[in-house]
Amino acid sequence: MSSLLLSLLLLPVLLLTLASTLEFRYHSNREVEQYLLQMNTSNPDIAHLYSIGQSVRGQQLWVLALGLSPRRHTVGIPEFKYVANMHGNEVLGRVLLLQLIDDLVGGYRRNETWSQLLLNNTRIHILPTMNPDGFDSSNTDCQYSVGRFNENGVDLNRNFPDAFAGLKRQQQVDEEKAVIGWLRMESFVLSANLHGGAVVASYPYDNSNGGSEQVGGASVSPDDDVFIHLAKTYSHSHGSMHRGDVCADSRPFLDGITNGYQWYPLSGQHAGDTQCRFCSSHLPADNALVTKTCSTSRNHR
Repeated sequence: MSSLLLSLLLLPVLLLTLASTLEFRYHSNREVEQYLLQMNTSNPDIAHLYSIGQSVRGQQLWVLALGLSPRRHTVGIPEFKYVANMHGNEVLGRVLLLQLIDDLVGGYRRNETWSQLLLNNTRIHILPTMNPDGFDSSNTDCQYSVGRFNENGVDLNRNFPDAFAGLKRQQQVDEEKAVIGWLRMESFVLSANLHGGAVVASYPYDNSNGGSEQVGGASVSPDDDVFIHLAKTYSHSHGSMHRGDVCADSRPFLDGITNGYQWYPLSGQHAGDTQCRFCSSHLPADNALVTKTCSTSRNHR
């Protein structure tokens, strides 16, 4: 595993302690769009903003690509993607990805080695919100799932095609169709999906059909050792995740990591990601960020 790609996976957790010129608060979908447009216009040499599709309500699903060749793939340059706000009421991830953009671009302009190394050798795709409609519907009630689903009431992390589901087919909604088309368009080698609701790094697989992939209660992929290494590296770079610190209603996790299936079986997930999760998952009334907010439950994954 390239140390460069490993550094990319760690960036969101490191940003929790970095200062930035971007105001560290929750931003509306309109503010997110304006910020992405501004970054794209101001940095045409390293930034390329594109839409992978629209939400049910017609909001653009914006992705900002960063790198020396931001508009197209370059042979030998790995493609990395971040996705956040798949569940509309899990909002911290979208804030972290905006901070990541701000820090990567700012660091590059200041000739900071870490940023130049990443952008000169990797093409980084950032989707701050996969569920803007759900975000708009979210409220400040921590005990309910208002805003979790898309406009049609679909859980976007339960409805993707599942390799373990055989011939079973589900009707994909607009946001999922957009992401599936995105995956067919770009050859991503690694990705991370930011959620709220537990303090843990969860790695594949999340489902099983009872075959040889089941080992000791886990559902292991051929790259299990790589995923465990990535999850542990992320967890131990976090201030508390590696200690097994938990949200109010969540179970503890050894080393702050878990095999997704061993946590609980889940079909239709956006597969292949290392999922990084944080306690702060819902939108407080005053838009101010807090480190831990709501009680969490099993269904917040």
